[in-house]
Amino acid sequence: MSNLSAERKALRAKIRGQRRALSRQARELAAARVARVVANEFHIYPRQRVAIYSPLPDELNVAPLLELLVAHRCDIYLPRLVDLRRRRMRFFPVSRAMRPNRLGILEPVGAVSIGVRWLDLVFVPIVGFDNTGMRLGMGAGYYDRAFAYRRSRQTWRGPRLIGIAYAFQQIDRIEAAAHDVRLDAIATDEGVLQCPTG
Repeated sequence: MSNLSAERKALRAKIRGQRRALSRQARELAAARVARVVANEFHIYPRQRVAIYSPLPDELNVAPLLELLVAHRCDIYLPRLVDLRRRRMRFFPVSRAMRPNRLGILEPVGAVSIGVRWLDLVFVPIVGFDNTGMRLGMGAGYYDRAFAYRRSRQTWRGPRLIGIAYAFQQIDRIEAAAHDVRLDAIATDEGVLQCPTG
């Protein structure tokens, strides 16, 4: 294992431990605050194509954020893992029919996906982040692969990638790997961090 991989593994373990230690009340309060931050800081409008995620048990709950998007009549999408070996995912419209994947994450059942370039906003789960928009994820690279084209674009880079996290998940510096795709902003329970790409 490389030094970078070992460092990231240790950071993931530390931050995920901090998340698991939160009380239910603290989790609920933070989730509500994040939804208010998004409502106040981002322009949400009807028919906007917005991707969100189904959280793992220790990730920040996005139920209040989902309620906000529904109230604004957004077109809402969720990721679905479509190729585990190559670590590929696509985004499908939210549907009443949901099923857990092999990782236990709920995914929409449907046949028609949307190309990632047609999304307007993507709310991204985070394990850790720094003030440059560098994101520490779970390590599988699904989001980095889905939005890899952004690393080579000099002008329009859509969609806007917004990380969702507790404020304590911020790290002084995350060393970039060649495949990393930076976030445009991070919404936390303490406000929004606008990143250089945003």
